[in-house]
Formats: sequence, structure tokens, C-alpha cells
Amino acid sequence: MIPGEEAALGPRGHELTATDVTVAYDGTDVLHGAALTLRPGEVTALVGPNGSGKSTLLRTVARLQRPRTAALTLDTATDARALSPREFSRRVALLLQARPTPSGLTVRDVVEFGRYPHRGRWGGADPGGRAAVDRALALTGVSELAGRGAEHLSGGQLQRVWLAGCLAQETGVLLLDEPTTYLDLRYQVELLDLMRDLAEDHGITVGVVLHDLDQAASVADRIVLLASGRVVAEGRPEEVLTPERLTEVYGIRIDVDTDPLTGRLRTRAVGRHHTRSERLRTTS
Repeated sequence: MIPGEEAALGPRGHELTATDVTVAYDGTDVLHGAALTLRPGEVTALVGPNGSGKSTLLRTVARLQRPRTAALTLDTATDARALSPREFSRRVALLLQARPTPSGLTVRDVVEFGRYPHRGRWGGADPGGRAAVDRALALTGVSELAGRGAEHLSGGQLQRVWLAGCLAQETGVLLLDEPTTYLDLRYQVELLDLMRDLAEDHGITVGVVLHDLDQAASVADRIVLLASGRVVAEGRPEEVLTPERLTEVYGIRIDVDTDPLTGRLRTRAVGRHHTRSERLRTTS
């Protein structure tokens, strides 16, 4: 956490539960009765091959994707699908995988959009707005860009600005769809650290779609593995990320071991050239 930013970001986390999630595109089911539970103070990572349904499930939980069937509850009692868009947006924020590049707006303008659920019906007063925006800019490392035109940013800078907008929204649930896309290694690591800070220090509920299995193992309390629109495993990283299961799901040999420096799980996809090198070593 950045020094001086220890103040609470907003409401504590909510438990967000989705059950019996079935989603169809053009009449074909792409999610089949999937279930997902996101808990306060935890990071839950959704992983799986392309087309497995990770982003579709996250978008459905965020109410951006209309399901064929689904139940969605907050804190076990509130029907989240019955909340108004403004009420839901005060509880749940989503960072989409792809967003347009804003034109004619400063970075601060873009981040201030995250305050829309807290303003009055006609854009009225938002007493905590400026402090929330300043805090979000600092947490994502873009304070020095606040006055710059958003159209002049790199892809990685713009990704952090959109994340700042989600943080400025001050919700108890934060959903992130492949947030490390476009980020260089430094900011990938800082974003993963920030997710842990939000969960551990502020009790925020974090759900994140990640392609990188090592990133998922390093940041997540729980991992949900999807394949062909179904949840095939859920649990702690060491329970889900087994070589046998990953090899079956991804259709390529994947070895799993423990990083001796960090103690975290480490995966390695083994291609044809790797196996040929292994054969050469064993026969020499």
C-alpha cells in the first residue's frame, strides 16, 4: 500500500454469489449452470483456456451480460438482480477487458466518472468525491497524469486510469477482467499487490479473470477453473492447479512445482521443443 493511503476506501466487502448461471450466444449455451461465490477479504481468480467462459461469467455477475438462467445474491439475502443500476453500482464495480480511448477528457475527468453512483439524480453534490478520486489516482500511480489528456496515454497508462475510476467508485466488490493486459512487468506486479492490499487491508471482495496461471497462484486465495463453459474445479491454488487437471483442461502438458524463492506454485507449459530437449539430455 502506498504510504499515507491507509484510510478506508469505502464500504467493506460483500459476499456475492451466483448460481445456476446459463448464458447463450445466438441460441448456443456458452455457460452451463455455472456457480461462483466471491467473499469479502479474498481474491478469487477465474482461469481457463480461451472460450472457457471466464469473462462471460464475470460479466454476468456484474449484470452486463443477460443470462438465460441465474440467481445473484449479495450477502446471502439481497437479490442483486432486483437492485436499481445505481444501487448495484454502489456495491459492485467492474473493470472491463476492453474500453474505448476517451477523447477530449483529462485523466481526472475519466476517474471522476467512477463517482456517478454517488451523485444526485441531476449530478448533484458529492462531498467525498474529490478525496476518493485523489486516493484512487494515488493508488494506481497516475496522480502525475491527472491533468493530461486521456487520448495521449499509452495502453498501460490508460488501463491504470480505468482502474482508478473503479476504485473511485468505492464499492465493496471489485471485478477485474484481465486487468494486467497492456501493463509492463512493473505495473503487473504492482496491480497484483494492490489487489492483495484491497482484500487484506480493506476487506474488499475481489474477483479477477487472469490468463497467467502463475499470477493467479500468486494473488488468489481461491481459484475457479473453467473449461467449455463449466466450472471444473474450485479451491485453494494448490488444490486446483494440479498438473493432471491443467494438462487435461488446456490440452498441453503442464508441469507444476513450487518456486523456491516465493513458496508459490509455478507452472510450465511443455511444448514439442521442450520435450525434444528433454529426450536429448536423457540420451546423451
